Amino acid sequence: MNKCIERIYNGIIKENPTFVLMLGMCPTLAVTTTATNGVGMGLSTTAVLVFSNLIISALRKIIPDRVRIPAYIVIVASLVTIVQLLLQAFVPSLYSSLGIFIPLIVVNCIILGRAEAYAAKNGPLESAFDGIGMGLGFTVGLTCIAIVREILGAGAVFGFEFIPEDFRITIFGLAPGAFFVLAGLTALQNKFKAPSATNGSVPQSALACGGNCASCSGASCMSNHAALEVVREKAEADAAAAKKAAAEKAAAAKKAAAGKAAAEKAAGQDAQAANKE
Repeated sequence: MNKCIERIYNGIIKENPTFVLMLGMCPTLAVTTTATNGVGMGLSTTAVLVFSNLIISALRKIIPDRVRIPAYIVIVASLVTIVQLLLQAFVPSLYSSLGIFIPLIVVNCIILGRAEAYAAKNGPLESAFDGIGMGLGFTVGLTCIAIVREILGAGAVFGFEFIPEDFRITIFGLAPGAFFVLAGLTALQNKFKAPSATNGSVPQSALACGGNCASCSGASCMSNHAALEVVREKAEADAAAAKKAAAEKAAAAKKAAAGKAAAEKAAGQDAQAANKE
């Protein structure tokens, strides 16, 4: 259970996908015009994350390695379709506000990233909690940005207006406002040296590209898989060699013990024969 709690803490604080890893920037910038939209998109993504991690983890030993990405996309797309239909049926206003960004959850790099990096290598329970942590972290990030934009641009929070119209800064409710707010929050992170992908403080990855997401162009994907395959083959070879060496050592020790026992037995027999004489 401690590991599950740690996954939630990492997703919200240490590995927050919005403020630390800088992932999922498209919905982060597009739908955060109001706090309600931010919470809605965050919780929708959380639901997809939890169930996709759970299903992918449960099927990780069944899905062939060569088709794992298409399989992940099919699973995620099915879950996104369910979430989209539920929003359309029960929360039509939120469905209309989020629009095209609901089906675009399918290609959200947070979901595919957690499926590849965690769910495919860990058990269902840990993967589900990882999805909860990452989803809540994404929700917190979207909500924080949306609250700042809504206060400055619309003078309200969750629809409750408290700033007169004359004192509102309209641009924060438009597309450029999202970049301004994100840049301001990132600048504060760098100022206080908080972990962030923009200041190089994110732990380096063992992948061939070094895990530098801030300057990633996707060109090193194949080299990453090639490097990981080489590492896996080397680890298997080392394990086999160590197992073989241990077996040979055990056989040699057994043979030496048998020889020693035979020598002692022969010496005992010779001593008995000498005594009789």
